[in-house]
This record gives sequence, C-alpha cells and structure tokens, in this order.
Amino acid sequence: MTASSAPDRRAGARRSRGHRPPVFAVLAVASGVVAAVSLGALGLSAADAATTTVGLGTASSFAVLAGTTITNTGSSVIAGDIGLSPGTAVTGFPPGVQSSGVTDVANALAGGAQSDLTTAYNDAASRTPFTTVTADLGGTTLVPGVYRSSTSLSLTGAVTLNGGGDTSAVFVFQAGSTLTSAPGSTVVLENGAQACNVFWQVGSSATLGTTTNFVGTIMALTSITLDTGASVSGRALARNGAVTLDDNSITVPSCSTATTTTTSATTTTTGSTTTTTVAPTTTTSTPTTTTTRPTTTTTSPTTTTTGAIPTGSPGTGFGGTAGSGSSPLVPIGFGALALSCLFGLLAVRARRRRIAGDRGSTSDTPDGS
Repeated sequence: MTASSAPDRRAGARRSRGHRPPVFAVLAVASGVVAAVSLGALGLSAADAATTTVGLGTASSFAVLAGTTITNTGSSVIAGDIGLSPGTAVTGFPPGVQSSGVTDVANALAGGAQSDLTTAYNDAASRTPFTTVTADLGGTTLVPGVYRSSTSLSLTGAVTLNGGGDTSAVFVFQAGSTLTSAPGSTVVLENGAQACNVFWQVGSSATLGTTTNFVGTIMALTSITLDTGASVSGRALARNGAVTLDDNSITVPSCSTATTTTTSATTTTTGSTTTTTVAPTTTTSTPTTTTTRPTTTTTSPTTTTTGAIPTGSPGTGFGGTAGSGSSPLVPIGFGALALSCLFGLLAVRARRRRIAGDRGSTSDTPDGS
C-alpha cells in the first residue's frame, strides 16, 4: 500500500459521508413536517368552524318580550306571544292587535322566557371568531358569520345578507352599545338566508327608525323602540327595559328548507317501439313554525308550554364558534416543533465533530513523495 493511496481512500470516505445525511438531520426535518401539519390543521379547523344558531329556548315563541313595560300606540299587529317580566304594565292593546299567540304578564312563562333570553344573549355576545365591522352596515353585503362593533351599530339604507345557497346560514351581530336604523332602512335576505337565523345582540338599547323593514331577533340588554311604521320579521326581546311600539308589525319567523326536485322514468314498449317518459316530481318541505297558544291575557301561573326553537344547522362564513376545549393538535404541534429544534441542534453538533475529525485525520497523514 502506497502512502498516497490511504489519503485518497479517506477523502473518498469523507465524500461518501458527505452525501449521506446524518440521522439527526433526517429526524429534524420529519419533526418539522409533523409540527407544520399539526399546527396547520389546527388553524384550518378554527377557520372552518361554522356559526351555529342561537338557541332561544322558551323565548322563541315571543314576538315581544320586555322587563319593565310594553307600550303601544296605533294599530300595531303582533304575530306571536307577548311577554313581560318582572313588570306588569302592558298598554295599547287595543288598538294594537295580537293576531296569534298569548300574552303572559309577570307569570312563570314570562319569567322563564326572560331567563332563557339572558342565556341566549350571553351566548350571542361571546361568539368568536368575529369580523370587525364599521358602525354603519348600509351598502354592504355580508356572508354568514359573526360581526362585531365594539361601540354602536347603525343601518342607513340597505344591508344584504347572502346565505350562499345555505338555508341554515347563521348571521350574528354584536353591538357594544346601541343599534339604530335610519328611516326607510332595510335588511335584505338573499341566496337562502332566513330571518329565523339572524340575531342582533345589543349592549344597551335598539331603535328602529320610521318605516324600517328589519329582519332578525333583536336581543337588547335595556330597551327597544320601534318608530312609526317600522316592521320586524323576527323578535323584539328586551331583557331589563321597555318595548315601545307605534303602528308596527312584528312576526315571529319560521325556518324552511329548500325545495327539491326528483324525476321518475316510465318505459312503454309497443311492438318494436320503446318510449321512455320522464316525469319531474317536485317536493317542497313544510316550513317549521313556532308553536303558539290561543290568544289570552293572564297574570297567574299557567301550564308551562315550550315554544319550538327555529330549526337550522351550522352555516359557514367569515365567522364561527370557537370551541371552548383545547385541541389535541396543540400539544402535538408544539411537541413536534421542540423535537425538530433538538434534532437540528444535534445534527449541527454531529456535523461539527465529523469535520473536526476529518481535519485531524488529514493532519496526521504524512505527505507522500
């Protein structure tokens, strides 16, 4: 063996080792991939979380619910229950008309509805993630989700709620203080959006301007005022204050599902001729209505009847509900990330020791002549 052949073999071995990645480097890359996938999946699940409907419980059958007083002026028409608790004064009926439902004043039904309203109000107020919106919604088109203003919400003109073809699409609006609409303003529903799945959580009081055409359930901490001619396809539910009406109409909404069309084929053979006839069959689902009771006025406890909660399943959009529990992907992702860092450090240290060893072996080799 010549003196020059040994360094050549060592150099070849070093080149061979250089083309073979150390095991720590491979583990570091694998751990990084696991961390990225885990954390990425966590982010995806949060972004895709659907906005679910707000459960109103026994408050669902009430078109008007207040805490102190209910006052009406003019020929208002209320389609749904009227409730007051703990107050006792309901005035203005007649001339106001309750076309369906009952009136419950300071009884167990009204008290239970107020309790369920508080639960629904707190649920709506806590919904996340949300999209921050400017104070005035006029002129905007919104998809299903949760929308928040830390101060007030207002409506001048029209706001369009686009359900994206999903009849169960849910819209939740969170107003830090007041909700007001300018005269003649309107909420427009399109592409499957339904009044039964629109909720307005108001931090203080709500006021709808004259001839406003409003949609959704208003849940106000304090009071609700409807100016002359304003109409609501939804509910006016006030926790602690009054509901004041002036020649208005309020109708508890119902949820319905989309119409589906199926086809059936009939084949007829006559001699050598075969004829196939396709007949379309259209099936329309029956809207889900809110259960009401015969129109009466009572101030004593009666048998508790639970109104039907509007139907609806999650709809997707900007917002959605955030799960209260922690995802298992969080510890997996961060654990994998830590392992990636550790294996990367070990790979660097191993490479440094290998280079130092290669240099030492080279310096020990005598020069060949």
